[in-house]
Amino acid sequence: MNTSIRQLTAFIEVADNGSFTRASEQMHLSQSAVSGLIKELESHLDIVLFDRTTRQLSLSVVGQHLLPQARRVLNELQLFENEAGRLTTLAQGHVRLAVSQFAASSMPAVVAKFTRSYPKIKVSLIDCSAKEVLEYLHDIEVDLGVGVELNHESANEDIKSELLYQLPYCVVMPDSHPLANLDTITWQALIGTPLITLKGPFTDAIKTELDEAITLHIEQDAYQVNFMSTAIEMTRQGFGVTLCLPYMPDVVDWISANGLQTRPLSEPTKWRQFFVYHRASRALSPASIAFKAFMQSYFDDELLSQNFK
Repeated sequence: MNTSIRQLTAFIEVADNGSFTRASEQMHLSQSAVSGLIKELESHLDIVLFDRTTRQLSLSVVGQHLLPQARRVLNELQLFENEAGRLTTLAQGHVRLAVSQFAASSMPAVVAKFTRSYPKIKVSLIDCSAKEVLEYLHDIEVDLGVGVELNHESANEDIKSELLYQLPYCVVMPDSHPLANLDTITWQALIGTPLITLKGPFTDAIKTELDEAITLHIEQDAYQVNFMSTAIEMTRQGFGVTLCLPYMPDVVDWISANGLQTRPLSEPTKWRQFFVYHRASRALSPASIAFKAFMQSYFDDELLSQNFK
């Protein structure tokens, strides 16, 4: 049998009160129950903690030596419980994020708003590729990942995903462009207009489930660049039109400041989905649970306000 907290508490209460009767009152136990706890502790440790006479109860030499250590054990336990309580009540904590391209541009606003609500919780962020999000999670270097949907080859059975938000693909064009006069802009309407596209998965994901003629037009794009800022500036300079997601702060700022406009593409409306990822086999901390819930609520409110839900 291991030494129990109740036994140590009884030892301290009897020592402080100099009486089993008064100790039992403090512990809300019967006198016999307190006496039994002391006998169990003495038997387990094979020592005598109290010198007993018919008139007096006092600590033995061994009891005097062990009493400060018993107090330290209970104090450490109290500190442990207080620390757990602070974490549970979100008085402190640390959330580590890995965020992929496109999702990363909107995340600083989320983190800033969260830390205003939970100033004692630290949030650190790594911006990386979509594949690296899973690698960071797998290596337990982060608690949560945010990024686009990953293919089956990249997926891991231990990685759990939940849809965070989705955005429609849009076309960006100058106010003076002929497409800007249309009430509705379809994918078909892009044929014949020079396209400026991004290299990599952003453009590759667009081509699925589109008409063959539209897919061919995208594949034969006039210009292909690495950064959205380059595509937006080339659009402003009249090289053609580009494709983007509407809720990206850097895109919104460029559009509003440079005589451009963005419109959703239809027939079909194609959505880019973003997910929050975490290890299924690893319990999230209270701070990470709070951040995840806050992030989901944040995007629900923001996208609803912009009519994207």
